[in-house]
Amino acid sequence: MSERVAEGSTGTARERGPAPAGERLADWADGRLGLHTLSSKYLRKVFPDHWSFLLGEVCLYTFVILVLTGVYLTLFFHPSMNEVEYHGSYVPLNGIRMSQAYASTLDISFDVRGGLLIRQIHHWAALIFVAAMLLHMMRHFFTGSFRRPRELNWVFGWTLLLLGLFEGLLGYSLPDDLLSGTGMRFLDGAILSVPVVGTYLSMFLFGGEFPGHDIVGRFYSVHVLLFPGIMAALVVAHLILVVHHKHTQFPGPGKTERNVVGAPFFPVYLAKAGGFFFLVFGVVAFLAAVASINPVWNYGPYRVDQVSTGAQPDWYLGFAEGLLRVMPGWEITLWGHTLALGVLVPLVAFPAVLVVIGVYPFLEAWVTGDRREHHLLDRPRNRPVRTGLGVAWLTFFLVALVGGGNDIWATRFHVSLNAVTWFVRVALVVGPVVTFVVTRRICLGLQHRDRELVLHGRESGRVKRLPHGEYVEIHEPLTQAELHTLTAHEQPPALESGPETDVNGVRRRTPRAERLRVRLSRALHGEGAQVPKPTAREYEEARREHG
Repeated sequence: MSERVAEGSTGTARERGPAPAGERLADWADGRLGLHTLSSKYLRKVFPDHWSFLLGEVCLYTFVILVLTGVYLTLFFHPSMNEVEYHGSYVPLNGIRMSQAYASTLDISFDVRGGLLIRQIHHWAALIFVAAMLLHMMRHFFTGSFRRPRELNWVFGWTLLLLGLFEGLLGYSLPDDLLSGTGMRFLDGAILSVPVVGTYLSMFLFGGEFPGHDIVGRFYSVHVLLFPGIMAALVVAHLILVVHHKHTQFPGPGKTERNVVGAPFFPVYLAKAGGFFFLVFGVVAFLAAVASINPVWNYGPYRVDQVSTGAQPDWYLGFAEGLLRVMPGWEITLWGHTLALGVLVPLVAFPAVLVVIGVYPFLEAWVTGDRREHHLLDRPRNRPVRTGLGVAWLTFFLVALVGGGNDIWATRFHVSLNAVTWFVRVALVVGPVVTFVVTRRICLGLQHRDRELVLHGRESGRVKRLPHGEYVEIHEPLTQAELHTLTAHEQPPALESGPETDVNGVRRRTPRAERLRVRLSRALHGEGAQVPKPTAREYEEARREHG
């Protein structure tokens, strides 16, 4: 019997013949790398379907576009400040002495096939990349997805945003035109305002007195090697943690802290992601083709005795310049040393604004004492204080951004420059407070609306007359899915102070940190910070009332 089976098996193998080369290669790779095991586990990983998740994909795809176009541009750019006399296709600058960096930028724009389009795609992708990162980060902030176990991923994303700001500044400065040179003068002035070591830092960065002869080469090395390498590593680590922790999702029917409801990565999500990549690339290419950005030939080469009129940085650094422009030119003298507060204060405020949003997740975890894992997102209306703080932060950022273009606002709208400056000064203080209060009230109002919908249902628009003559509107009850969405969120109680006396009756001294924590907890979850959800008893009574 065994012989017949072996004989039959051999006959089948002979009929099949040798395995195809691709199958043999796959078997060889799987035996050494375990690819089949990995792919069977991760290719079927489920991704939730919500439009806000596309913001992270825009970040990833624009980063890929930046790398691809950046590699192309490095083939033709010469990061040197050695002076040459320009003789190229752009006739108005022929015979003008300029740096090799600026001359090569002109050559890329006018003499390299497709060079101008690639430059434009690179610049537009940079603008969209930073904008997408900011929106992506604020989406995580408003929905609370930074909570455990994703604190480290929040830090990675925040670091990517910070590096993106400086990476954009470095790339913006490489052409050595009059506009970017004006920005470098701004940077040098900010560095010189640092007490004690400002002069040394400036000399180290520029290789001597401003503008020196090394700054473009140094910025080039950091721009194309150091920062992109760090950012690529952070992107990979960010994606690995996303896969490891699984995706967050908004609450809804069938969605719990232990599962993910959505489509598998392969083939559904992969097909959507591939199509979305080409869509993003197409939009960036379209913008680059029809909307000119950073036309360096209009500014001319940088000269220390000239300043470009209407000089503006890219939008993501406009708030830093706005803080400098609206700050009064205060100076104080201590022990024979002058501190230029008009520059030093904005220099300190610039990173402080970013640090505030970066450390908030850890501050909230300390205040609430919540150490549980969270995989369901918050609806922003259900966290009024957090949502108000996020809007207040954005308000400060946008008002400072307006201040960065105070001269443009003044000339375009024919108003006084001083009026614009004073408006920004006042709005930087008043604006965040007002938007926090308004946003908090809006969130509480939406919570009241959700409570009424749960208890009384949706207005149908139909009116019924009762036997005693009263007219009432008929309300339609919500579906179970809608009820779940409106009531699934948690409402944690505020922390309470410990007993005033210990077990021996001795008055206990409450540490200041504990008192502060209790106050902040009451502000986040105390009375007036959230509208209580309807209880099951209230819901049943409302149902009986509406018959």
